Amino acid sequence: MRGPTPKPEPRPGPKATRGSDPASAGLWVRLAVDGHFGEFLQGRLGPEGPVVLVTLPSPLTGTVVEARRASSLQINGIDGGPDPAALTVFLHDLGLPATGHFRFRARAEAGAGTGVSTATLVALARAAARLAGAPPPGPETLAQASLAVEGATDPLMLDTPSRYLWAPRRAAILEPLSEPPSFEIVGGLWGPPSPTNAADAAFPDIADLLEDWRMAVACRDLAGLAALARMSADRTRAHRSVAPDPLDDLARELGAMGTAIAHTGAARALLFAPETVPDDAEHALSEAGFRAVLRFRTPPC
Repeated sequence: MRGPTPKPEPRPGPKATRGSDPASAGLWVRLAVDGHFGEFLQGRLGPEGPVVLVTLPSPLTGTVVEARRASSLQINGIDGGPDPAALTVFLHDLGLPATGHFRFRARAEAGAGTGVSTATLVALARAAARLAGAPPPGPETLAQASLAVEGATDPLMLDTPSRYLWAPRRAAILEPLSEPPSFEIVGGLWGPPSPTNAADAAFPDIADLLEDWRMAVACRDLAGLAALARMSADRTRAHRSVAPDPLDDLARELGAMGTAIAHTGAARALLFAPETVPDDAEHALSEAGFRAVLRFRTPPC
């Protein structure tokens, strides 16, 4: 029997959390930015087109930040990420003061394909704005500032990131899409971390899959969407010679509708219709060698 599904951190809302005595303790905030767990689709929009994706949002990945006022910029909890000089430029580009003490806790390991790096930048910007009493940066402004730091960025600054065809190396929405219906996800990490290389465009053409995705979303065709996600994963594996993993065998064994992967990263996911996950699914992934196994439902819940 599986244990209770972990409750996700609260999504960042319009109100900051403050200390009980700001005059003595100083203003402080705590907020979370949700990540993703690989992508439903990722590839090139035509043989020579841009790299595009439809992200698979997750309330159990991303980043949590706690921040308080300070006279200088102090960053803790970012391992292998941007250095303070780059973050200072990032905040200045957003018109925010490069001051404050920020302590981050990533909900997944870096390089796993779960959006830790982008979520960290979004969290930093939102927390810095709250400390300064300023409005949060708009999604487009935040996306471009994040791109300048990362070179390729996830759409985690958007309220409903799976509703868009996103160009990560342009940090831009190419097309609004309908939000896919809810899946229940059981997944884990397989293989070593694999940070995204912003100069890497060696992905297969998925223009045909995207056309079918639009139709399947419009029809609320859960099985069709799961099959398209599996096709995208299979194409990337073949095109990029990704090392094999037991995901497909587990999908057959557990009756999953489809699979999804981080097209650059270690995340691997089984896609189920809600309320159809076998009780032993998480155990089966752990026994097969997956680490950091988790279970969640994609929005809308």
